[in-house]
Amino acid sequence: MAARSSKITGQETDPESVKGSAVEEGTLLFETTGKEKVYRYKDSILLSLPEGRNTLTTSWLNGGYREDLRVIFNHRVPKGKHAPKDLDGGSIPAYLSILAKRLGADPDTATGLLTAANMDNVSIVTRSFRGVEVTAVMTAGIEVNGGRVGDPASYYQENGSHQFIQGTINTMLIIGANLPPYAMARAVITATEAKTAALQQLMAPSRYSTGIATGSGTDMIAVVADSTSSLLLTDAGHHSKLGELIGKVVIECTFKALEMQSDLTPLSQRDVLVRLERFGIEENHYWKVASHMDGDNRKAAFFKTLREMSKNPVLVSATGSILHIVDEISWGLIPETAGRKVAVSIMKGLPEMLGIDASIPFDELTDEKDTIIENWVRVTAWLAKNCDPEDICSSRT
Repeated sequence: MAARSSKITGQETDPESVKGSAVEEGTLLFETTGKEKVYRYKDSILLSLPEGRNTLTTSWLNGGYREDLRVIFNHRVPKGKHAPKDLDGGSIPAYLSILAKRLGADPDTATGLLTAANMDNVSIVTRSFRGVEVTAVMTAGIEVNGGRVGDPASYYQENGSHQFIQGTINTMLIIGANLPPYAMARAVITATEAKTAALQQLMAPSRYSTGIATGSGTDMIAVVADSTSSLLLTDAGHHSKLGELIGKVVIECTFKALEMQSDLTPLSQRDVLVRLERFGIEENHYWKVASHMDGDNRKAAFFKTLREMSKNPVLVSATGSILHIVDEISWGLIPETAGRKVAVSIMKGLPEMLGIDASIPFDELTDEKDTIIENWVRVTAWLAKNCDPEDICSSRT
């Protein structure tokens, strides 16, 4: 469903919960069938709630389960603000309270999310089934702070201290039905699974390990349910239709928000160098390896071939297979000896897969004492240095 947009004017009837400059100068981005309204105001996205909405949020301001909130906002923290003491008010709760007032809301009935994402890149997706409407409003950035749950910690919180780390996926989930508190908590789980599923599909890398990201370390969520609705739904798990709707809107919203904010798309991920990035492999590492091989060392020509070759979908497919073997070894799903054997067979099959007539000196390039990735880099570096670019860079499928 397309967002219903209009410029806010003084003649429009607005909820009493939002008064003043935010509504008068903002832009109405979307309105649900239940009359929840999404506004854009400078560095904030503001969700105005009619009476009778129950909320469950991860905010520092009026977070947890509430039955009296009228406003939820998502705000971009100013650049250069790296710690709570840098913010107006000197703490996150105080800052959020100040922001609520600036947006024309009562801090006692408002809650807020914080991010470094640009509000220009907000994504709104809605779906409905038999009168149940589910809408996700999201900003997302993961290029700096993407992480996998269980990665090494970035800081230890003590006595309420907190450290800002850029990169956040913030979600407002609006459900046009009455949900008991436990079902709203289940909706948080389903929405989180959906966000993680989108990141897995995109193979978004963790910035703190060699794993695939499951989110960022600062993700936030706000779930809204309509207690005035005659439709009572008690299951938000993904076996239920409500859970399916939540999953679909959050997955689609995550894809759209990451594309707008981070240029993270299926096409951008179709690149050997991008896939190897989470293992600390980049083009300068390739050059270091290639420069020690026989042949002319022409750096500019090598980089050009490597970059073009990296986008060959056949080579991306082979790289994806190699890296999944590495992942499964690290997860304990397959023995390392078996994984190495299959990885070597993939390497030896590269000439046939790429349709090239090349005799790759595998005995010289591979060493069983080295990791699978080290061997893979040497083999593919040799290809970039020695093969005809027209052969290895073409997009054969």
